[in-house]
Amino acid sequence: MKYETGDDWRESAEKRVVLFGMSGLGKTHVSNMLRDTGAWYHYSIDYRIATRYLGEAIDDNLKAEAMKLPFLREQLLSDSIFISSNVTFNNLAPVSHYLGKPGDETKGGMPIEEYRRRQAQFEAAEIAALMDTPHFIERAQNLYGYPHFVCDTGGSICEWVDIEDDTDPIMTALSDAALPVWIEGSEAHTDALVKRFDRAPKPMAYQPAFLEAIWDEYLEQEGVTADEVDPDAFIRYTYARALKHRQPRYRAMADRWGVTVCAEEIAQVDGPDAFTALIGEALDNRNRTA
Repeated sequence: MKYETGDDWRESAEKRVVLFGMSGLGKTHVSNMLRDTGAWYHYSIDYRIATRYLGEAIDDNLKAEAMKLPFLREQLLSDSIFISSNVTFNNLAPVSHYLGKPGDETKGGMPIEEYRRRQAQFEAAEIAALMDTPHFIERAQNLYGYPHFVCDTGGSICEWVDIEDDTDPIMTALSDAALPVWIEGSEAHTDALVKRFDRAPKPMAYQPAFLEAIWDEYLEQEGVTADEVDPDAFIRYTYARALKHRQPRYRAMADRWGVTVCAEEIAQVDGPDAFTALIGEALDNRNRTA
């Protein structure tokens, strides 16, 4: 690992971490807090995906929708209007809107074939953005002079990692450059995440095998065809199963390549000193139980 002991971490003049875990457990919150100190560079995987790897596809999808309306079509073709997504660090919704939901198009869904295509696009984009991390660490230090670096990953990182392979290319690249830190949620957190998602379901990305299995299961259980699927009902059905599917994968990643901290502990972090102490303690705990 990048830091073998808690003292290695605490004494390092260049602290570099990769935060991972389910969305909603504090990754972006603590990343923003560290960035605001002026000493930490915040690399957002989702922002990189939206601006570098899927930006054109997202904008083209918006234009395709606008082209369906004669009033907007005429203005687009005459270059009278410009259409682009408004992606910011605090607004990454355009990525979710682009991923979409499969099912009945009259309820906001899309054909499953198109959904699979966009899922594959996202997988390639996220892997590329993750593999860009060492470049951004070097860039942050050499170009901007930031001594410390935090990578804020998306919840789907575990979908693309081979947790049985010590030489998995994604985790090898990340752990060589920084310390992977899993933010682990409790059962109470899981319940809260499920309730929050149920109130406002949003698209997610899944392993192709997981998606195919859960899609076939849903069609059979509900007795519907692909174009009859209620999009929101399907992703609600999938979300709780995705949490269960991802939890052991996150744990394996932390056990093999990094450390674990609790979401409750992250919630109490109020500055870089507290964050440094928490990560140092996690490294000490790892070594005590090794």
